[in-house]
Amino acid sequence: MGNWFRSGSPWIWLTGGAVSLSLVAVLGLLLLIGWKGLSYFWPAPVYQFEIEQGGETTMVIGEIYDRKSVPVEQLAEAGIDTRHFTGDKVLRYMVKTGNRELPGSDFITFLEPYIKSQSLAQNVMVMDRLKNGRFYGFPVSLTDDGMAIPLEALPDSLLQATEIREQIKLLETTELAEINRQFEQLRRDQLRRPDEPQNHQRKAELEAQFQSVTEQLQALHQQLDRDILTMREMSGLEVDISMGQVLDLWYPNELTTGGKFVHWLKQVGKFIVDEPREANTEGGVFPAIFGTVLMVLLMSIIVTPLGVMAAIYLHEYAGKNTFTKLIRVAVINLAGVPSIVYGVFGLGFFVYMVGGTIDDIFFSDQLPAPTFGTPGIMWSALTLAILTLPVVIVSTEEGLARIPNSVRHGSLALGATQAETLWRIVLPMASPAIMTGLILAVARAAGEVAPLMLVGVVKMAPSLPIDGHFPYLHLDRKFMHLGYHIYDVGFQSPNVEAARPLVYATSFLLVTVIVGLNLTAIGIRNHLREKFRSLEQ
Repeated sequence: MGNWFRSGSPWIWLTGGAVSLSLVAVLGLLLLIGWKGLSYFWPAPVYQFEIEQGGETTMVIGEIYDRKSVPVEQLAEAGIDTRHFTGDKVLRYMVKTGNRELPGSDFITFLEPYIKSQSLAQNVMVMDRLKNGRFYGFPVSLTDDGMAIPLEALPDSLLQATEIREQIKLLETTELAEINRQFEQLRRDQLRRPDEPQNHQRKAELEAQFQSVTEQLQALHQQLDRDILTMREMSGLEVDISMGQVLDLWYPNELTTGGKFVHWLKQVGKFIVDEPREANTEGGVFPAIFGTVLMVLLMSIIVTPLGVMAAIYLHEYAGKNTFTKLIRVAVINLAGVPSIVYGVFGLGFFVYMVGGTIDDIFFSDQLPAPTFGTPGIMWSALTLAILTLPVVIVSTEEGLARIPNSVRHGSLALGATQAETLWRIVLPMASPAIMTGLILAVARAAGEVAPLMLVGVVKMAPSLPIDGHFPYLHLDRKFMHLGYHIYDVGFQSPNVEAARPLVYATSFLLVTVIVGLNLTAIGIRNHLREKFRSLEQ
């Protein structure tokens, strides 16, 4: 036994077991997040409950959201009459009924002993809307500008409403946005040249264009509200809903397995490509995906050359003296600084100092409204570049140290300068290590939230950092981020229960984005490693 311990075998098994447990835990967590998030988009069956409580019978229609066993003793302490309950525990149902504008809540809870009957609701429709979440009910009638039309025309009416909404969005994001941009440019020109006669003519032309676009939008909105669908909800109340507010509708209890899968794919696609609604508790997360990926790419472009140049100086040029040792100690200490400290530094140095100076020099005509002296995606990328800089420096320096000195000496002996040796020989051979540092930097930066809350990320961004107007990439704009979206939906949402599945879905999407970025970098690193393997040998 003593020889076995001295051989080191127990520690090998212990280390292997710890690694295996860690992998199982990580995979289990990913599976849990994926299941909780992706199952939200599956069309759940809608049940009809007949509840008898206190001598009154009510009808409840909705999806079973949660079941939980509750001790009878706990219910009795809460003042509930439990004399007719059997057993020590009873089930408490939480049913998602939607129709938020009527009862004021998406959910109803009741105890199993109060259920008089339970069955699948027949001909029930689930409707996804722009406001107030989902609506559960039974279609009664459909009218077009007051004239009754068959309910079979619902798909055509929904398609027409979708097309009109797209036209409205196109007008608002193209022509109306361009007019507003020209109005802002005209305001600046009037500040610089207040007596210019052409300014009055330009203003009149822009006002005429604005009036024309406004009339087009009004006509489209009137056309959008022509079709009215009358629905009967669970209490028997009939509610009129404009088809302009309807995004999608389906009969969940009548869908086949294939139909449910197609519906699931469509809902997942909408979640990825749509914009958020209802304080981020509804809709998609495309702006957050776009902002996360763009910020990570900008950070990578900034941190890679800075980290590589710093590592080259420390390993190839700096002497082994006290100053170099202090720099190495500083780099190591920077890796342990809390991320929120970097956020405070970015806000004070990049935003207020650098950005404020840029505004004073180049954008003085727009003050007091700042352009670069306010949080934006460029300052966020720079802040995260400083945060991840030590990782790239250490990884690159380790890669440079693995290259034999004989390679450098051979290049110098052939007449190459030290700079040519670094550029043509050393750096290509160290590129796999550089990519390793970049992979670690991306993995950390993509999940950071605390510093971004100070230097650029917002709950809702009015527009993407990229559009069709010069300079096309607007680095001064604020942006959305998947990590902050998770925090906002999970902890700041006015409807926590309804938003909880979106927390899982967005978390799974963030992990997927990070894995995708890392796999891309790993593929490049492996290609470079194979390319320069012969030189290392």
